[in-house]
Formats: sequence, structure tokens, C-alpha cells
Amino acid sequence: MKRVEVRAHRPKERPERSTELAWRLAELATANAPDDDAVTEMVINRFIDNAAVAVCALDRAPVSVARAQALAHTRPGGAAIFGVPNNIRVHCEWAAWANSAAVRELDFHDAIIIDTGCHPGDNIPSLLAVAQQSRRSGMDLVRAVAVAYEVQIALAKDIPISSFAFDHVGHLGPSIAAGLGKLLGLSSEVTYQALQHAGHVSLSTRQGRKGMLSSWKAFAPGHVGKLAIEAVDRAMRGESSPSPLYEGEYLGRLMGGPDVAYTIGLRDADEPRAAILESYTKEHSAGYHGQAPIDLAFKMGRQIKDFDSIEKIDIHTKERSHYVMGSGSNDPEKWDPNATRETLDHSMMFIFAVALQDGTFHHDKSYAPERKQRPDTVRLWKKIQTVFDPEWERRFKEPPSIDKDHGARVVITFKDGTQMVDEMAVANSHPRGAAPFKRPDYIKKFRTLTEGIITSEESERFLDLVQRLPELGAAEVDAINVQLDPKRLAAASQSVQGIF
Repeated sequence: MKRVEVRAHRPKERPERSTELAWRLAELATANAPDDDAVTEMVINRFIDNAAVAVCALDRAPVSVARAQALAHTRPGGAAIFGVPNNIRVHCEWAAWANSAAVRELDFHDAIIIDTGCHPGDNIPSLLAVAQQSRRSGMDLVRAVAVAYEVQIALAKDIPISSFAFDHVGHLGPSIAAGLGKLLGLSSEVTYQALQHAGHVSLSTRQGRKGMLSSWKAFAPGHVGKLAIEAVDRAMRGESSPSPLYEGEYLGRLMGGPDVAYTIGLRDADEPRAAILESYTKEHSAGYHGQAPIDLAFKMGRQIKDFDSIEKIDIHTKERSHYVMGSGSNDPEKWDPNATRETLDHSMMFIFAVALQDGTFHHDKSYAPERKQRPDTVRLWKKIQTVFDPEWERRFKEPPSIDKDHGARVVITFKDGTQMVDEMAVANSHPRGAAPFKRPDYIKKFRTLTEGIITSEESERFLDLVQRLPELGAAEVDAINVQLDPKRLAAASQSVQGIF
């Protein structure tokens, strides 16, 4: 691992290309790094995880819209769309669009929460789509996914774009371009140009995650994936991109001023691309900052007989949790029983109230109108607030990524003046948690979320296929998809006509 400095340069100070971060990332992507069994195992786990949450979301409106748009762009020999029969193929960038929306819709796949958190599983739909259209092998795909995770996580760790009001998908475009460079065996030069193009067009503000959230939260990764695929195609045809991406004067102005500098950790050429092992999936369908509080709510709720006896609940936690999902956001929608699901899965107050009362948290039932509007839940919900706690901030900020604490200390004060106090550092499913997710847990999650949606035969076909990912040839990679019965798919499909 080496540390490299990145700083903004004025126009007359153009750095040597070999020192530019985009060039270093391109070299990292195209190097002949060794494979690693643990990395391969985790790549397979994340394919299972993505498919589970995607299939579960196939009948939701944003996913149906994305699928309808993609199906307007059919192409023989193209890529597959989740839920659609394998004999129907579309252009790879449109498959990436539709499948990314399906994966992201429920906010239920993997994450890494660091200076700028991200969902690196967002890389997989774009890489899979291009692999299918380009006839790549399973091992090509494994290596590409490992590279994409490596790049996105390295950027997320050390270039805190969220601190400057940019959405975390700003790091997703470069990581997909890097992964595609590896997948397609591109040169460092072509990958460098593609990565810069993708990075320039991937930045958007965090307004998409503020206030009354819309379906755009689900569409954003597919939008970036589509742009990244187009950037790679353009670079492969010999076109250049605006340079330098990270050292440019204007990006410096947007991210801390002309004298800003960041130090980025990058693995050496001969090291396995192992950043995926620092990420983790979700057991519960809610923002990652809420995972440990949900588990803690289960534990505390079992000890409470009368929820109306509660006077107030204070959730002491880190700054990110307080401002992104908590009362520090100053978003009144986070206490609104009529708010969208996209808003409520980022309301610490809502998810804690439901988990405390129910002792479970369901990806669908917990957000149903009759559940979120239940009078006793609304009363409890409005008694909950988050509190920024410097100690929890230290426990998050100071340790390296896998050792960071993401939880909270909860103080429940009852009307008689007594209190119940407990805390949890990380979610049960976290690598440091009480029950870290392993292959059987990913498979269980897949079977639970797809039950009643796909046949048992289709479930077993997919699980058998994807667990052999490193051995697959191009023809079998082409079959990495989960198909619904056409009648069920038709019932879940969007019928309103657009431009396409």
C-alpha cells in the first residue's frame, strides 16, 4: 500500500501525467494483480445479495419504469434484465440502467461507511451487463468487480465529496470505468481517458438525498453506470477526456479551495484487490446508519411492556447518523407518517420506533401505509430524537474502516422518571458483529426475499450458477439473471408510454 498526495493545480502548474490520480487508478485497474480466494468468495456473495434485493423490488414503480425504458432498446447479443426471460436482450448500458435501479430501490445491499460512504455493489450491474454483451468469462468478471470495489472504496476513504454536498455516486463513475478497463483488457491510456470522462459527468449534489426523497435515489447509480459505459466506449474509439480530473483548478475550488490536498491510499501492483473485504451488507432494509440501532431496538423492545409509558427516547450517535438519518437533518419529513419510503428508510426515528414495537423489521410490511400511520407508532415516533455525541464520533472517525463503530447509545426515559440505557457498536451482520454474514446468510437472504416471486427451480438454477462464477465461460455468464414467470412480470410492468 502506498500513499499518494492529490492537490488542486492552477492552470500553469499542470502535473506530470504519471503523478495524476486518474493515471494511478488506471494503472491500478490494468495491472496484473494476484487473485485472492477470500475476495472471489465475497464477489460471489455480493452477486447473490444484489440479485436478492433486485428481484424483491421488481414490482416497484421505479424499477418497472427503468425496465420499460430498457426494453425499448433491444439488441441481439446484448445483456439481460432482471426478471425478463434470458432470450430478450438489450443494449448493455440500458441493462445497467434497469438492473442498477432494481438493486438500489430497497436500499438493502452492501455498503461501506467511511468519510464518504457508498454502496460499492452498485458497480456490479454495469460490469455484468458489459460482460454479457462482450462475451467475457466469469473470472474476468470477478477481477473487474474486485477492481471497481478497490477504486470506489479508495476514493470514498480519502476524498470526502459528501462533505462538499456531492452525492457519493460521484466516485461510482470512475470505479465502473476502472472495472470495465480490467474486464475488457484495456490499456492504461484508454482506461485513464474513460475514468476521467466518467468522473467529470458523475458529480451531482446531495439534494437527491435531502428533504422529501424521490425515486431518483434508486435511479442515480444506473444513471452513472450508463454514463460510465458510454465513457469507456468513447475512449476505446480514441477520444480523450478533460484532464486532469482530480488535480484540476475547478474541482479544487468546489472541494476545499485552491490549496486543498488529499492523501490517497492505493495498493501496489502485486497486491490483491481486497477492498471488497472492508465492505458489508445489510440485514435490514434501511439506511446503513440504522442497522445497529434496529438490532438494539429489538433487544430493548423485548424488555418494555407498555410503549405508551415512554416519555422520550434519545439516540446518542455519530455526526453522520445524526445529520443524515437523524434530527440533525432538520427534515420534518423524517417524522411524517405520509412520507415516502425513500424518506423513511433514512429516518432513524421511524425505523427505531417500528423495530422497538415489532421486534422485527420487514422490507415491505414495516413501510406499509397502515404500519407507518398506526397511531401508537406515530405517538412513539415523535418522542424520538438523535443527539450528536462526540464519543461516538471519535469511535467512528479514529479507527481504520473495518474497526469503525456505526452504532449508538440509546436512553429511553419513562414517564415515571426511570431510564433504560443500552448501546451497540456495530450491527449483528457486520464483520465485527454478533453474527457476521457468511455465504449461508446471503443465500438465506436471497431465498427469503425471492420467495413467492420466482420458482424454486429458478432459485436453485441461479444459486448454482453464480456460486460457480470463477469457472464460468461466456455462455454461462450470459445466463446470470433471475427470470420471472412472464405473466407475473407483465402484471408488475409499467404501462405508461414515454418517449422511447
